[in-house]
Amino acid sequence: MTKNIKLLLAEDGTALGQIVKESLETRDFEVVLCHDGEKAFEKYQTEYPELLVLDVMMPKKDGFTLAKEIRAIDDTIPIIFLTAKSQPADVVEGFSIGGNDYLKKPFSMEELIVRIHNLLKRTKVQKTATIIEIGNYTFNFPKQQLRYNNEDTVQLTHREAHLLFHLVQNKNQVLDRSLILNKLWGTDDFFSTRSMDVFITKLRKKLKKDESIKIINVRGFGYKLTV
Repeated sequence: MTKNIKLLLAEDGTALGQIVKESLETRDFEVVLCHDGEKAFEKYQTEYPELLVLDVMMPKKDGFTLAKEIRAIDDTIPIIFLTAKSQPADVVEGFSIGGNDYLKKPFSMEELIVRIHNLLKRTKVQKTATIIEIGNYTFNFPKQQLRYNNEDTVQLTHREAHLLFHLVQNKNQVLDRSLILNKLWGTDDFFSTRSMDVFITKLRKKLKKDESIKIINVRGFGYKLTV
């Protein structure tokens, strides 16, 4: 049985949100619906959606702010903005934040579904380049999973997956601490540095079954992944 694609839909309009949710579910999508940006961010962190459909004008946290926060920890998840704002500057801002598509209200469900499928196809092509062998582990970056010897699978958090991805991309080289802190945490202050150290410890534990894999602390500079 094919697993349904899980979408996170953030739409403050109760009626519109329910209509879009039910329409997508009839096309075999699994939809997590939220009516404000704060709840949407919570669900993004716990539900592991494969695509986001975000209303721009929402209470508590608007769609652009939400997208900025998600892009700080996740470079890959597709984002479609829904908005009644039609000024070119708004469209430009949406794409500059990291949106992949922009649909103006009112819109047809068929158009939304076509755009979703197109984005998912493009993402699927990109995913094939981000399944990486690390010693006896297979690292599926888009799914945020580590599999040991094609048997045991461990789920990573968004930040763990992105940190490991950057370590792998710089394998056998020092990954500059300040650069990666600014990219993934948005700052390289003391508290972010301590947070990164915690994530490094977690990754070491999840990679410990292969003793040839080391994440070395290069004091004063950063970390180095060796295999």
